[in-house]
Amino acid sequence: MIIKSCKLTNFRNHDSFELNCWKETAMISGENGSGKTSILEAIYEAMRGKSFRAVDKEIIKRGADFYRVELEYEDGERVVVIYEKDGKKSFLVGDKRTARLPKKYRYPVVLFEPEDLNLIDSSPAHRREYFDRYFGQLNEDYSTNVTKYNKALRQRNELLKEERASINDVFSWNIILSRLGVAIWKYRGEVVSYINNELTRVYQSIAENEDEVKIRLKRDMQTNSESEFLKELEKNFTKDKILGHTSFGTHRDNYEFWFNGSIAEGSASRGETRSIVVALKFIEASMILKTTKKAPVVLLDDVFSELDETRQKALVHNFKKNQVIITSVNAVEDIETS
Repeated sequence: MIIKSCKLTNFRNHDSFELNCWKETAMISGENGSGKTSILEAIYEAMRGKSFRAVDKEIIKRGADFYRVELEYEDGERVVVIYEKDGKKSFLVGDKRTARLPKKYRYPVVLFEPEDLNLIDSSPAHRREYFDRYFGQLNEDYSTNVTKYNKALRQRNELLKEERASINDVFSWNIILSRLGVAIWKYRGEVVSYINNELTRVYQSIAENEDEVKIRLKRDMQTNSESEFLKELEKNFTKDKILGHTSFGTHRDNYEFWFNGSIAEGSASRGETRSIVVALKFIEASMILKTTKKAPVVLLDDVFSELDETRQKALVHNFKKNQVIITSVNAVEDIETS
């Protein structure tokens, strides 16, 4: 067990709430709209440094002056998150107050939301966001590179909208995008390759069949050359000026799921696509443990109601060595022993 307790004050619709984790598996049950997901959101924020749902001003309870999250670990460490309505946010760890959660206090989390089950049929943007969060826990540099890339992309796009902007005006941003873009491509390729080595095997262990699954990373250019990346940005400058945005780069990547040699969207059944996503979660937890040497905390947000009994049992079995916190409208029977 990793988390001992979590206390919320003025967090979304919670005036005050405390979750005590007496066992490795904690169940939070309640009607829709009762604030179950908000509890997971608070835990995630205290462990990762930011919400997976919204910005801070949307989290603070209406009419309140602040919100506070206090997470206590089994080893006695505490992380306190405080956000005030004037926009100031701080983390209290040990005897220090910081504006961001220090890396040493960030603990890995596998988050499983109902919308994740629609990953295969979702938009390329949603899939990029999903895998960016996935990969970012494996490698802090990757997450930093994505943040810096997106910031540079916004700056370049702003310049493209200026009538008098020339190719020289965007040159410095082209250099930054080329350097970061290639680094992002390299890491995405490495992790997708690793996932593919495991995906079919893990999928078959859940679905109990011989189907084959893989992910293809589709991108604008196959070479990992910064100079070629830069040339492509420069070649597209006139078109980008007309469009008002950058038409080439890692921000256009797409992750395609393939099922028995065909694109999974449209060929795999609802149950098959859900088994693929469950397999991804298992691989994510395994990769986090292998990379960070930490068993991630698993947050399951009302996903049991979306899965049949076979997949429910697979979840329980594969996460039996992790601390698991579950939300559900109805209590899940025999969660620890299934």
